[in-house]
Amino acid sequence: MIDPKVSGNLSRMAFGHATSQIIYAAVRLGVPEALVDGPLAAGELARAVDCDPDGLTRLVRALTVLGLLDEAAPGRFALAEPGRLLCAGHPRSIRASVLLLGDPVTWRAWGALTEGVRTGGAAFDQAHGRPLFDHLADDPELSDLFNAAMGEGTGWTAREVPRAYDFTGARTVVDIGGGNGTLLAAVLRAAPDARGVLFDSAQGSAAAAETFRGAGLAPDRWSIEAGDFFQAVPRGDVLLVKGILHDWDDERCVALLRNCRKAIAPDGRLLVVEPVLPDRLDAQEAAGVVMSDIAMLVYTGGRERGRDEFRALLADGGFRLLDVTRRLAATPVRILVAAPD
Repeated sequence: MIDPKVSGNLSRMAFGHATSQIIYAAVRLGVPEALVDGPLAAGELARAVDCDPDGLTRLVRALTVLGLLDEAAPGRFALAEPGRLLCAGHPRSIRASVLLLGDPVTWRAWGALTEGVRTGGAAFDQAHGRPLFDHLADDPELSDLFNAAMGEGTGWTAREVPRAYDFTGARTVVDIGGGNGTLLAAVLRAAPDARGVLFDSAQGSAAAAETFRGAGLAPDRWSIEAGDFFQAVPRGDVLLVKGILHDWDDERCVALLRNCRKAIAPDGRLLVVEPVLPDRLDAQEAAGVVMSDIAMLVYTGGRERGRDEFRALLADGGFRLLDVTRRLAATPVRILVAAPD
């Protein structure tokens, strides 16, 4: 006989899509933001977010049993601590990530996972007839949301990378695909004698100048260059590649790495910041990497890789792997340190 706990856990997993959409609806409607200043009765909250009172009451009940809201008094609701991460102003906010995951374009791509598994190609392409990044180029609103979601994930990495790798002696740090500049700004603060170059598409780097100015970095310490890293990358002695390789298949990764090899100083270092698949699936970090690997199958047709796979990929790109750092915080992300071969 099946243990009811087992069937209950399986049921919760199977209905995970419902949980995801409950959270998405709450963020889209502005429920967490409306409760930042204190609890509200369900009717008051419905008026604040311009919703049908009955529909809103049913939503907040669901959010409460999920642990995102507290029922401060019968019919009166307050933000629980986890729910605060759904607000834009929280330092560990995941608001943009929730909106990206729940967006109809993204949602439809996850619905095509079966075909992605069957064919081995990106589910996004199956759902929309073209690759994710081509779609983003024609959808500025979704592109902004995508960049904001990627920025949320970079915040904690930016704090950890300078703690895990010593940038002393770095002269020119190039952040390839550096987005809004959060990571490069943190590196430049940790390496006051270095200069930084942020390299990304014009749209991807649109917010970078504001990030650098907000970090108090002098204008002569940074520059922004727009381009395609599959064509060429700026020269430097430390090249950062964070969260890029897992977007692409091996052939495209090698093309990027060979461009890095052409641009790097003879004594330079390439720092690849990525999740690393552990050797065993019962390792502490395995769940995070495996779920990210499935997400890559949905979005881009890329993949997460283990150490040996990274070593081979780097060798094909003209680098030798020197070191793999500790995990960054309690995540599966590590820094793979490589030198030109």
